[in-house]
Amino acid sequence: MRFPFLPPLICLLGWHAVPAWAADPETDARNRVVVVENVKLDYAQVLNVEPVYQTLRASRTEEQCDPPAASEAPEAASGDAAQEGRISKMMDSVKDIFSRRHDTVVPPPAPTSTRRNCRIVEVGREFRRPIAYDVDYVYKGTKYRSRLPEDPGNRLRIRVSVTPYIPDAVVQPPR
Repeated sequence: MRFPFLPPLICLLGWHAVPAWAADPETDARNRVVVVENVKLDYAQVLNVEPVYQTLRASRTEEQCDPPAASEAPEAASGDAAQEGRISKMMDSVKDIFSRRHDTVVPPPAPTSTRRNCRIVEVGREFRRPIAYDVDYVYKGTKYRSRLPEDPGNRLRIRVSVTPYIPDAVVQPPR
């Protein structure tokens, strides 16, 4: 035997079994408590500050030349010959000064081909700069650690917030 009215009857009885306050969202919103946050500003003692660095890498090209070989270097004179060489260089420079008196333009010296074995090389460099600071501080006997954009010094100004714990409560910031 079948009962065609049984499914609608079960639904009707189940709907009446739900309490009225649970189904009404307007009543639920009126009964919710709004907790206001209690805030004050205070100071904490800084224990340690560690900079956090960013490493930047850059490269540039430079010309590097090998030193001249020993066979190409002039031989060093010893004793009287060295003294005579110095005197002759001094006399030559004095002569050059007086002989240039009539010259109007002195051309720059032509590049010499004394440099040998030169090549362009890439030189890498690293630069480190602080981007933040890890700060250890103590407030009311409890140690904390925060990453800050600047070094705070010996004292750190902090924001202290106290609110009671109420599950599902809406916390409203202070005005």
